[in-house]
Formats: sequence, C-alpha cells, structure tokens
Amino acid sequence: MIPLPLPALHATHAGIWLAAQDDEVREATRGEAIARAAETPHIILNAPLVGQRLGYPELSGLDLLELFAFVHPARFAVPTVPGMARAIGLDLADDEPAALTLLRIADGLLAKLGDPDWREREGAWTSNVTLHRLGWGWAPLIGARLARPERGERILFSRLKQWDESGERVPPLAVTVAAAQARAELDRLTGNVEAREGQRAMAEAVSGIFAAKRAKDSPNLLLAEAGTGIGKTLAYLAPASLWARASGGTAWVSTYTKALQRQLDAEGHKIVADPDERARRIVVRKGRENYLCLLNLEDALQGAFAGRAAILAQLVGRWAAYTKDGDMVGGDLPGWLPSLFRRAGATALTDRRGECVYAGCPHYRRCFIERAERASRDADLVIANHALVMVNAARAREDAPGRILFDEGHHLFDAADSTFAVTFGGQEAIELRRWIVGPEGRSRGRRRGLAARLMDVASYDEEGGRALEAAVEAARGLPSDGWAQRLVEGDPYGPVEALLAEVRGTVYARAKAQEAGYGPETELAEPDGALVERAAQAMAALDGLQKPLAALGRRLEAVLEDAPDWLDTQARARVEGAIRGLTWRRETVAAWVALLARIGGEGDPDFVDWLAVERIDGREYDVAIHRRWLDPTKPLAQAVLQPADGVLVTSATLRAGEGWTAAEARTGAAHLPGAVGHFEAESPFDYAGCSEVLIVTDIKQGDLPALSGAYARLIEAAGGGTLGLFTAVQRLKAVHAKIADRLAREGLPLLAQHVDPIDAGTLVDIFRDDPRASLLGTDALRDGVDVPGHSLRLVVMERVPWPRPTVLHAARRIVGGGSAYDDRVVRARLAQAFGRLIRRQGDCGTFVILSAAMPSRLLSAFPAGVQIRRVALEEAIARVAAILPATREAQAQADRGAAQPHHDAHGLFPRAGED
Repeated sequence: MIPLPLPALHATHAGIWLAAQDDEVREATRGEAIARAAETPHIILNAPLVGQRLGYPELSGLDLLELFAFVHPARFAVPTVPGMARAIGLDLADDEPAALTLLRIADGLLAKLGDPDWREREGAWTSNVTLHRLGWGWAPLIGARLARPERGERILFSRLKQWDESGERVPPLAVTVAAAQARAELDRLTGNVEAREGQRAMAEAVSGIFAAKRAKDSPNLLLAEAGTGIGKTLAYLAPASLWARASGGTAWVSTYTKALQRQLDAEGHKIVADPDERARRIVVRKGRENYLCLLNLEDALQGAFAGRAAILAQLVGRWAAYTKDGDMVGGDLPGWLPSLFRRAGATALTDRRGECVYAGCPHYRRCFIERAERASRDADLVIANHALVMVNAARAREDAPGRILFDEGHHLFDAADSTFAVTFGGQEAIELRRWIVGPEGRSRGRRRGLAARLMDVASYDEEGGRALEAAVEAARGLPSDGWAQRLVEGDPYGPVEALLAEVRGTVYARAKAQEAGYGPETELAEPDGALVERAAQAMAALDGLQKPLAALGRRLEAVLEDAPDWLDTQARARVEGAIRGLTWRRETVAAWVALLARIGGEGDPDFVDWLAVERIDGREYDVAIHRRWLDPTKPLAQAVLQPADGVLVTSATLRAGEGWTAAEARTGAAHLPGAVGHFEAESPFDYAGCSEVLIVTDIKQGDLPALSGAYARLIEAAGGGTLGLFTAVQRLKAVHAKIADRLAREGLPLLAQHVDPIDAGTLVDIFRDDPRASLLGTDALRDGVDVPGHSLRLVVMERVPWPRPTVLHAARRIVGGGSAYDDRVVRARLAQAFGRLIRRQGDCGTFVILSAAMPSRLLSAFPAGVQIRRVALEEAIARVAAILPATREAQAQADRGAAQPHHDAHGLFPRAGED
C-alpha cells in the first residue's frame, strides 16, 4: 500500500483535532487549525461544514466525501465519520479518535482502486485525468494507485442504456377487484405474519375504487384515515397491483415527500421479486427539473463549467454512468454532494429553464427524463408526487392518470395551492426573456434562446420567420439583467420593469413591519392611478408578446403538417420541441395577462391577489404580483379528480381532529357531484402507554435565553434523540448558536436546518443514524421526518404553530370561519408533529410544547388516551429523564422482534391517578 503522506483535520462544536500518519492525535485551537490547513492540504470530512465550525468558510482540503463520490458513485453513505467507516466496511474501536479514523477511511477508499472486484472502475481513469487537469486535490493520489486501462475507455454517453420505443398502450380492461382478492393479495405481500385487521379492512375498502366509473365527473372516491402503524402502504398497493395486472392499466401512487417515494419504491420487492421485471412494472416519476440533463452535462464536461463547478460536473458524470434513474433530487445522487460545492452548477445540470430540444438532442435516446416517461406508460405502478400528477392532469396530457392513490393526502390542499397559482414577477419574466432571446452577454453551450434554436428553420419559412422576429422584439421589453438594482435606484427599463417598480413602491408604502426573515406584502385592493396605468402598459406589452408566440406556434404546426423537403429529422425534432415549449409559455403569458387585467378592474371572488417584495435574510430577490385560488381544491376537483376513474386519498391525519366534512373540503371531494366513501382505522399503537404530551408553563414567550436553556436541558435529559421544531428560522438560528457548543461537550451532536450547510434529507439521515444526535428544523421537518426507533424519542415545539398572518391566510380565514379556521390549521400541524414521535411498534417518547398559551381546545389534535400535562420546566425535564431507560428497553424489545412491548410493565407513562 502506498502511504498517504497527509494529516487529517476534524472539527465539531466540541473541539478541533489534528491527526498525522504516525497515529498522533492532538487538540488544536481554531487559529492553529486554520493556519495549518492553509499551509498543508488536510484530509477532512465535509469541507463546508468544517469551515463553518472553524469560522473559515473558504476552507479547502481533501474532502473524503468527494473521494467517496468518485470511488462509489450512486452509493449511499451517511456523511459522518461512523457512517463513512461503515460504508466501506471499516471496523471502529469505541475510543478511536475521529481524526485518526479519517486517515483510515482515506486509506480504505484509495485501496479500493486496486481491488479487481471494484465494480465502478470503468470511466475512472479518464475522469481522473480531467480532474487532475482541473486541480482536484485527490487526483494525484488516485493516479498513483489507478492503473491505466489496456484499452481506451468508452465515453460516458456511449455507456448509458438506450430506451426502446413502443407502441401506444391499449386502454385498460374494465375489471373489478373483489374484496376477498385484495385481502388474499395483502396476505401474500405481508407473508401473513401477523393479523392486522385494520390493514385488511383497508385493502378491501380500497378495492372499490377500481370498479367501473358510475357517471361522468364522478370518480369512485374513497377518503381513508388510517392511523400510523396500520400498514396502509401495502393495504392500497395490494388491490392496485392486482387491478394493474388484470386490466393492463397503470395505477398512479402519489406522495408529497421524497421520503415516502423512496419507501414505496423499497416495498416493490414484495410485489415483484425479480429485479428486472420490477424495474419494468414499478416506475418512479418526478418532474423534469429533478433529472440530470445529459446535454447540460455534456456542455459542462466540455468546458462550460469552470473552477469547483467543473469538478462537480466530473463527479456527476461518474454518477451518471451508474445511477438507477438519473434523479438528482432525492434519487441515488448523494444529497450531500451538491452542497460540498455550495450548489455551484448543480441546478444548471437539470432542465430547470425548459430549454429541452427533445428529439433534437443527440442524447435523446439515452435521456433519463424520456426513459422515465416511457417506462411509466407500460408500468403497473407509477410512484409520482402530487405536483406532477396535478400538472399532467391540468395540461390534459395523454399520460394523465385514471386511477390515483394519493398518500399523504392531508397535503393535497397545499399541493393544489402551489400547482394552480400564478406569479408574475421579475424572476419569472426574465426567465421568459432568456428562453426567447437567449442569455445576455457571452452565451454558454446551447443556452441560446428560442431565436437561435429556430433560426435555420425560420429561414425557410417566411411567415414563421416574421413571427419569430416579432416575438424576439417583444421579449426584449421584459426585464433584463440588473433589473432588481434598477428598481431600487428608481430607473426601470420598459413597461414591465416600470410596473414592478410601482408594485415595490406600493408594498413599502402600505405594508406593516414584518417578522424578520419575511418580505413585506399588501393586498391588491384600491390601487392608485399610477399602478393601474403601469399595469395597463405592461399588459399591452405582454399581449404584444402573446400574439407572435401564438402565430409562431401555428406556423410551426403547419410546417410539420406540410413536411417540406428541407425538414430533416433534426429540424423536425427542434420544431416539435419548440412547439411543446411554446404551448407552456403561451399559457403562462395568458395567465399573466388575466392577472394584470384584475388591477383597476373588478375582482374575482374565487381568487386572492396581492403584491409582495420577496426577501431572504433581509435581501430582496424578487418583486411580484401573486394570485391564488381562495379554494384551490376547486381546480383540483375539476382538473384532476373529475376526469379520473377511481381515486383514493389517505393519510394518518386526514381529518386532523375534525369530521369528514372538513376532510372533504380539504381534498376537493366536496366539489364532486357523486357520493364519497369513507374509511377509518385507528392506529394499533398504545399511545397512552408509550407517549405523553407536556405543556411547559413557565417559559415566557420572547425570552430567548430561557427558550435556549429549556431546549438544552431537555435534550440533555433525553440523551439526544430530540427533534426540535420552530415556527421561525431566526429563533432556530439563535437557539442553535446558544446551545450547540454546550451539548457537544456532553457528547450530544446538534444538527440544524438553515444553519448547517447540508440539505434537509441528509440532516435527517445523520439524525437517524446517531441516537445521541438532535435536530432542529422548521415546517419541512414537521411533515417529512420518518425516524423510527430510539433515534427519535423526544419532540419539542417552541410555541403553538399558529399560521403566519399573510394576505392569503387572512382571506381564507374570513371564509373559513375566523378563529375556527386557525384552529383547524394548528390541529393539523400538531397532529403531524406528534406523528413524528411514534413510527413503529416499540417506539416511545415525549412531546413537549414550550408555551403556556397552548389552548385546551386544540388538544384534540393528539391521539385519544394520551396523557396531557401542564407542568413547569423542571418537572418536564424530570419526566423526560425518568423514562429514558425504559424507552431504551422498549426499543430493545422491538429490535428483538417482540410483537408488542408491554409499556405499562415498564411504567413509562402512567395514566391519570397512577403517579
């Protein structure tokens, strides 16, 4: 083995350590560590995070995560010292210093390069040559250990599989799934290990949505509230897979979070054992912006990226050859990889600007997006997300689903709210300009705009050429680079920038002081004359753009229909791609025109319109006019539910402590003419015996030191394993700053969303992996964390999660019953937060709210029977500490396979009168 002549640097909130190859490990000061890292490259783990710990953001070195991504692309690893060691099969002694382990991990990864069984060898030598030229620190060390291949390596794009074209799928047969069949299939999938009658009853109920549709606009609709632990995933997959096989159709399973998508994908082996057959019959689908664009990657690899972004492109290229599906967001690309490069270049590798040329792309037959779309046409089950299902249905796509199973159904309202929204602002407008005109300044790669992409085609068609020229000229009136600064300086260019300047002035004139971190906004009501005049001028400019775009679209369609001699395959492909893009852009511009027509005119009672200045940490990044449906379940029902044949909407908290009427209102079922089925099954968990809710009464709101102290002491009492939920990012950051070092000295790592330079999914992975770690976060973690077992045993909310008083919320509050509407929102949030605590049999824990102002009327959000106590902080700490040994024993029982831990025997959470 070639010795590794480099030291290692490890930094946490507890301290900083340096290690050398002679096994010497010593603690260092921050200044010494920075100085040494500047003199000599050190082996580190997660450079942005270590740099943050040192207060030296520009820290560079030999990052083990980058080396892992090179050696093992598309392989999962928790980005911690124990996680990396485990990923490469390295045994660790309990007292081994982490800094020394970094050296051992580096040795292990580099030694893999000489392993004849290394399956990711192909392409490594060629990539490393380029990385060496780019100055990547690991490249010389890899080059010294990696033998040059005897034959030249195939280029990346020739190694990717091609998808096969197939004929249109025949419509599904009209078949039914009998309840007994669904029950038998469920027993097969579960191995009939245990009798869960709630799960079986749900499978039988779900089978009904696959019956023939009774009437137009009346799908077979079932709302199902299935408590955590019922096993609802297999309960609906059983009848869905049966129906798909028998009918030859496709059932779409829709989720809100990527975590559930991964969970559903993982269940696929129970339905189809053979991996190849499973890949054909069960397909994961996401929006285009999630997938790697091979043409963008080719541009990046050929020099369009520079500096660190170029290194990222090479590592993504390594991943592209081994990925399952090309999903860069939530797929098998490590979530931590883009964050190592501060996301420089990562978004440019996906199709986020709608510039796809479709069949005109040289990589079209290998395109990950097209492969996923085609695979879904022939699949039994398509695992998608709410947004994609809604967009496909709203655009009347040919692959719009007819049988939809919405899991995490309590999020349908929010998903529809985003999908059917309209925003007209500087960011949206400049993107449209760039799509038509192309980027300003030096063009990079194919990012040339519609004009350049169709120039040769338009030259053969005089009418189309005139329409294209008119569209380009009209688009030049949209905001261009530097628009935001011109608004601040009061020097807008063109009618749209003039409107945005007036919007900005109106917002700052009317809006009241906002909570730090949020941008000001104001209702679009009683606009003054200047705003009305600017809106009319901007509307005229948009109309002047809309007409040539429509003319160009018609002309391109005519060109395809006539198929002149000059229309070769490449030209046809570009025209087809342009037509698809034009259709989307024309719909967008039409929505903008309708929104601007509202200014100075009569309002529409179905919509809420407002003006906003968007800010992040006090920095303006957009000025916009927003439109939302007052009730977004109306377009949801019309565009998605009514055309479908059968729909399931399920969740553990579908009613959120309310009745079925509330559930129907939040899911769109109330807008359907036909009957709606209901199903409910209570959780099998003994919530009363394995959990309790503590409302701490002596933490004064606004007392940040007291809040921070409460968090620190509760986490110490629980020995970690705490999920801390905040309603404001600024308070989260302040609490983290006060307690992170203190907890680290106790051996209790503290992770934090919006603080640590790590994506939320990776933070959850680290949290799940370390039972002594704790995690602070906001809304995304309240709804998207699935951490069963001892790693999550305490949830702490800093206050009652009241909705923020925005213009949109105020409008919905008026029609929703005032304070009763607020209560429904809060109950739903509390139910979701509590749901993070108990995820499987054997889980136990405590839910704490640090607010004496918690109203008793909201306590119905928690499961029936759970003991709820109002206590002082000292008692809360004592109760958390007292049950810690028992929760460990309960977890040990669950891990040993006990069917149901005897919680009462442990005396975990005595009921009233049993203290």
